[in-house]
Amino acid sequence: MKIITTLAAAAGLAALAACNQSPQENRAENIEANASNMAENITDAAENRAENITDTAENQAEAVTDAAENRADAIRDSADNATSNSQ
Repeated sequence: MKIITTLAAAAGLAALAACNQSPQENRAENIEANASNMAENITDAAENRAENITDTAENQAEAVTDAAENRADAIRDSADNATSNSQ
């Protein structure tokens, strides 16, 4: 959504600015707008990757915790069963 908004704003500004500018100035403005859009895309991609890495790490940590809890419960259940059977 950010990208679309940025592109629309850049296109609008470029069209508005083109009215009273030389062709060279228009080209320079377009170069700056394109560079700004590319920078925004790079930043968005980096943020998405960071979120994915964080989500993956959280999921792995939760899986380790769940596995440990399950193992501990199994040990407790086994101990309870052994105690019940010996009585």
